[in-house]
Amino acid sequence: MHFQDIADRVSDVRDRIGAAVARGGHAQNVTIVAVTKTHGIDAVEAAWRAGVSDVGENRVQEALHKMDETSVPVRWHLIGHLQRNKVKGAVERFVLVHSIDSERLAHAVHDYGVSRGAPVDVLIQVNTSGEDSKGGFALRDLPPAAERIAGMTGMRVLGAMTMAPLDAPEGELRRVFGGAREARAILARACGPLVTELSMGMSNDYEVAVEEGATMVRLGTILFGARDQ
Repeated sequence: MHFQDIADRVSDVRDRIGAAVARGGHAQNVTIVAVTKTHGIDAVEAAWRAGVSDVGENRVQEALHKMDETSVPVRWHLIGHLQRNKVKGAVERFVLVHSIDSERLAHAVHDYGVSRGAPVDVLIQVNTSGEDSKGGFALRDLPPAAERIAGMTGMRVLGAMTMAPLDAPEGELRRVFGGAREARAILARACGPLVTELSMGMSNDYEVAVEEGATMVRLGTILFGARDQ
């Protein structure tokens, strides 16, 4: 698959993002993270040619394989769950880990950052939808957890990440995304002024996410078409 129309798709998405920023009134810059899950390196390279420099992967091993197979200098984001026993072998090659979803994982990443002598850039995953199937910190539990995380010098917390329910109505999307914005504020009070990022919104809901303040949107289908099964 050569993704011949990806430049047009990216242009359309950027226009829609610009309009959503204007509607939302947050005046933020928005980074497109191209999600290449189940696609090959041709998707990574097509995104790069279309001007998208950030690529997200859900699975560590799939990402590492693609990193080894392509030479285009994209910035790799880990957007899926990270197992604690995979931290050492995985974290080094990602510019940002979006999915710190528990204090146990935070401790493991902190320990790795201390051991290598440089903090790991992360987002704290929050579960603002209340779905049992989604990981992350509940909003009610975040203030004390954020205070403890602030002391983990092996990590550098840059913001919050969340996922909305699939096919949720607009009102529910706004509640979920607004909760993530509140989570970012909690983290900023505990962890300091570097906490500016808000990773939320996918192909089906990114415009609402941007209206609610997203600074990163994770887009797959809208850029590359339906994923292979």
